[in-house]
This record gives sequence, structure tokens and C-alpha cells, in this order.
Amino acid sequence: MWSRKTAPSLITPERALPGRPTPMPVPERHLVNGSSLEPPFSAGHEVAVFGMGCFWGAERRYWSLPGVTTTAVGYAGGYTPNPTYEEVCSGRTGHAEVVLVVFDPVRIGYRELLTVFWESHDPTQGMRQGNDVGSQYRSCLHTRSPEQYEQATSSRHRYDRALGRAGHPPITTEIVPAPPFYYAEGDHQQYLARNPAGYCGLRGTGIACTAA
Repeated sequence: MWSRKTAPSLITPERALPGRPTPMPVPERHLVNGSSLEPPFSAGHEVAVFGMGCFWGAERRYWSLPGVTTTAVGYAGGYTPNPTYEEVCSGRTGHAEVVLVVFDPVRIGYRELLTVFWESHDPTQGMRQGNDVGSQYRSCLHTRSPEQYEQATSSRHRYDRALGRAGHPPITTEIVPAPPFYYAEGDHQQYLARNPAGYCGLRGTGIACTAA
């Protein structure tokens, strides 16, 4: 993954790259479980979107959870339509690297997915995760319903208090209604299944999220 030495900032819409109207081609099936990466998804299933730094490791956190039926990595929260990985890493699209998670709410709830989110990264670092620095690495929750928004904001308040008691700075995670999700290139989908020894920079705080 790309890193920067200068302090990152979010680009303004007028300075963002123009992008393109054509969506990125993606594999038809998930490399790990064979499910479809694109909708329509199974009836009754729900979708959640999480950004917590490098999307390679973020996706691996979710694809093996019971009740998660598919995952895909992509870009969201910026201004450039259908960006490339290189464009996102330039900081000139405004997008974060995110993972789309499709799940069966009968088998696993959004609250449980939130617990994995909070415990898998450090949500206090602004536009970075460890040595990965840039606006694409910011922590974010893109909610798909009023219920998800309420659960996300409530869990942020509770986890922020837990981190504060342990001496951590305030959480910087942005929580917004889901903007458009743009699929990343095929070679980034399930990257750590293709490359088991590949890079993963995710590091949690070590503080349990017991009431997400």
C-alpha cells in the first residue's frame, strides 16, 4: 500500500480528478466462498460498508465470519466516479478504501460487525492507520439505513468512552449515509487470499468493544 510523509488532507470537489463513466470490471465470483461480488444479493440479506485503513486486511477480517455471504473492496466517500487504485492513492479523489459486506441478519447482526470494525483498527488516527498515511486510509462507517446509523453512532460513543478511559485520544471515525460505492480492480478483490503473505497494516488498540 502507498504511504505519505506529509500531513494528508481531504481534497475539495473542484480539485478532484474527473474519473470516468465506465465501472471497473470485477470478478464474477468471490475467490474464497464463490458468491457473487455484485448485486442482486440473496433475499433478506443486508449490506454494510466499513473503512478502516488498508482494504486488503479489512476485507479479510469479514469474509470468514459466519453469516457473511460476500465481501468486496472498493472506494467511497469522495468525488471521482469509478476511480483507479492509483488515483485513490494519489489523494486526489477524496475516496476512502472500504470493504462492502453482505450479511444474513438472522445469522449475524450489524452490531457484531461493528465490534469487528472497532477492534480491528485504531479509529483515533485521523487520515492514517499506522504507517499508512493518506485520506484513503481514514476510518469511516457508511450506513445503509437509519437503524445502521443509530447503531453506528451509539457504538462510537460507547467505544470512545472506553478508549478515553485507557488514555487514547478521541475517535475520528466519520459516520455518514452511504455514498456511491465503486468496486476496486479485480486484483484487489480478496487480495490476501491470493497472496496469503501479503501486506496487512491493520492494528487494533487492544481495547475490547464489549457493547457495540
